[in-house]
Amino acid sequence: QVQLVESGGGLVQAGGSLRLSCAASLSIATMAWYRQAPGKQRELIAIIISSGVTNYDDRVKGRFTISRDNTKNTVYLQMNSLNSDDTAVYFCAAGREQWEIDYWGQGTQVTVSS
Repeated sequence: QVQLVESGGGLVQAGGSLRLSCAASLSIATMAWYRQAPGKQRELIAIIISSGVTNYDDRVKGRFTISRDNTKNTVYLQMNSLNSDDTAVYFCAAGREQWEIDYWGQGTQVTVSS
């Protein structure tokens, strides 16, 4: 079982930036960030595999950057130019195989004030 521990959420003004971190308890192939806004389904926003190949949802492309440090089993999400639509609980996720998800973190709240 892989444990995922997220950090870095909080309150930020529109136009500001935040960086989320998620540490996995062991090395894992795929790491990703999802988010869930109130009353909406959880959605994938960024994913990265062990080689560093990434994919983004169109709504965050160009504003958010996912990266990983394989020596620390940690994934990051740098979020810039935040707006109120980015307000959500952000979940770290990970998978044993490329592009698959098997494990979830507890979630961290990101609130963007306008």
